[in-house]
Amino acid sequence: MEGATTRKQHFVLVHGIGHGAWCWYKLVVLLRLSGHRVTTLDLAASGVHPQRLDELESFADYSRPLMELMAAIPPHERVVLVGHSYGGVNLALAMEKFPEKILVAVFATALMPSPSNSVASIAEEFFKGHPLEAYMDSTLEVSDDQRGFSLAFGSNYLSTRLYQLTPPEDTELANVLLRPGSFFFDDLSNNMALTEANYGSVRRAFIVCKQDKAMMEDYQRWLIKRSPGAEVKEIDGADHMVMLSKPRELCDLLLEIAEEYK
Repeated sequence: MEGATTRKQHFVLVHGIGHGAWCWYKLVVLLRLSGHRVTTLDLAASGVHPQRLDELESFADYSRPLMELMAAIPPHERVVLVGHSYGGVNLALAMEKFPEKILVAVFATALMPSPSNSVASIAEEFFKGHPLEAYMDSTLEVSDDQRGFSLAFGSNYLSTRLYQLTPPEDTELANVLLRPGSFFFDDLSNNMALTEANYGSVRRAFIVCKQDKAMMEDYQRWLIKRSPGAEVKEIDGADHMVMLSKPRELCDLLLEIAEEYK
C-alpha cells in the first residue's frame, strides 16, 4: 500500500459520541494488512460496553476504558493515538495523563482542545454553526441533575449530516448499533485542565475532512488556528465518518504520519 511504513506501529483508535469500536472495522483491516498492530475500544456506555449512559457520573467515567488501556501500555512503547469527532476530547485527556506513551496524536475531523482553547470555548464555537435544531430528528434530553444533555442521533441526521457520502450499508449498520451519548460539558468545564508540560509535549496532526457536514471545514480550520502546532492533512470527498467513507485514504495518511514521527 502506498505510504506504508517500514516500522511496525501500534495504532489506538478512539470513536466519537454515540459510536463504538465497530465504526473502525474497515480501517482496522487496512492497517493490519499493512503490518501494524491496532487496538480499538468501546468507551463507557458505548458500543457493547456494559454500562448505561445514566450510570456515568463524569467524563472521566466515560473515558475510563481509554485511560485503563493507556495505563497498561508498557513504559517503552509509544502508540499512534487516533481520535474521531468528540473522541478528540478523550485524546486530549490521554495526552495530559500519558504524554510519554504517545508517539503522535491524530485528530481526524475531531474536537481539538488545548491549554489555550478550552472544551467550553470550542463547543461554543461549534454550536454557532451547528445549533441544536440542526440535529434534525435526533433526540436531545437534558439530564435530571443538569450535568448536560444526552444525544441520540436520528436516521435523517445520520444520512444528511454524518454519513452522506458513506455506503448505505454502513449507514444502516449505524442505525442498528448507535447508542445515546453525552458531551459532559458541565463536568469538563470544571475538571478538564490541559497543560503545556504534558498535553503540549505531544506531537499532533489534524486530518481535515473537506465534505464534513457536521464539523464543517471552516470549523475544523478554526480549531487548527486556535491550537497551533498541529500538522495538517486533508482528505477530499470524506464526510464526517471518514473511516467509513474514505478508509483507504485515511489509512494512507495515518501511515504517512506514523512514518514522519517514528
